[in-house]
Amino acid sequence: MSFSLTILGSSGALPAHGRFPTSQYLVIQNRHFLIDCGEGTQMQLLRYQIPVHKIERIFISHLHGDHYLGLMGLLFSMHLQRRTNELHLHSPRGLDEIILLQLKYSKSVLNYEIKFHSFDPQASTLLHHDDVLTVETIPLIHKLPCAGFLFKEKRKPVKLNKEKLKPGMLLHHIAQLKKGSDVVDENGKMLYRNADYTLPPLPSYSFAFCSDTAWNEPMLKQIEGVTVLYHEATFMEGEKDKAHETKHSTAREAATIAKRAGVGKL
Repeated sequence: MSFSLTILGSSGALPAHGRFPTSQYLVIQNRHFLIDCGEGTQMQLLRYQIPVHKIERIFISHLHGDHYLGLMGLLFSMHLQRRTNELHLHSPRGLDEIILLQLKYSKSVLNYEIKFHSFDPQASTLLHHDDVLTVETIPLIHKLPCAGFLFKEKRKPVKLNKEKLKPGMLLHHIAQLKKGSDVVDENGKMLYRNADYTLPPLPSYSFAFCSDTAWNEPMLKQIEGVTVLYHEATFMEGEKDKAHETKHSTAREAATIAKRAGVGKL
């Protein structure tokens, strides 16, 4: 499966029995990401038998404790388990200071390198891209500067229709077809039309992570049509005033955002 999301925690600021603060594990075509890292994230990673050393990048939405207080313990555990591959950490400004201060006063030097990438939560910024996907921030509305994250698979390659391939076709012609190109000779004459020898690509998926935020109409265009939307819903509609005071959303507001954005699943 090319796209897999595991909700490790979705509770509010206080952990509850059987529930954990925010953290999610996302895999897209063998790229492994952690989104937020509240308390107990390590226990959930163990529970779901998730290979933590495959995690390449961690994205932290903002610096309220329920979204990052599990991070330091996870970093030390990676160290104790002899991680050597580098780890990319994307966050608003300040998290690097928090981590480096703890390393300083515990007189600790990690076995692996952390590469810090600070971003401005108030601007939509491309954080990462490769040949498979892009990751960008979604500006949110909260008491602290806060950003969501939009993960989008790029268009997948076409698949060869092996039943249509002809005996004697040259390997470099087949390679061109796999890349989605037509095959022509040196005079520009069409040899093999791509559409005749390939199947349409598999669908590309997208995921928008939006926590924490008040009602946020400006983000509708950015998350339009995403496959899956995760949107906080800290309060029921009866506590709408409290939601607005604390810059959180109600369940109805989350559902309304999802409906207006035409998302596949909320």
